[in-house]
Amino acid sequence: MKQKLSILSVLMIAAVLLAFAGQIVTAQDGEAAAEKSLYERLGGVYAIASVVDALIEKLLVNETLNSNPLINEAHNRLPKAGIKFQVTALVCKLTGGPEKYSGRDMASSHAHLKISEKHWKAFEADFMANLNEFKVPEKEQGELLALVRSAKGDIVTVEE
Repeated sequence: MKQKLSILSVLMIAAVLLAFAGQIVTAQDGEAAAEKSLYERLGGVYAIASVVDALIEKLLVNETLNSNPLINEAHNRLPKAGIKFQVTALVCKLTGGPEKYSGRDMASSHAHLKISEKHWKAFEADFMANLNEFKVPEKEQGELLALVRSAKGDIVTVEE
């Protein structure tokens, strides 16, 4: 039986969802060389899982997010371990890893949560603070933020 993901998982999934999976070709010493995938540059599944774990913990207690009763209910209804698993799988998949993501898409996962720009900004602030705490390099932060922001239109559905 599939469990529904909370806003956290969906946001994080959306957040780190929109891929740079694959290889980027760069010139190095006059020869073309393939750069490692974002997944590899982030350190693989264990490193990604550690960052996701800390992020979900932050999001679950975020006062701005929990001021929305629908988000708060989802935070209290869904098991943390399941949220962390799904978000980790999504981030891994979107960044070029071998993990499979079996959760729902961002739009259907968040439609009922009535997420506003205020909620998005609170999520994004925790997301960036978390990346800084884990000392994720600037280039990778930019790629992750681009992935997250690409899902914003599917997640933010309410005007303030």
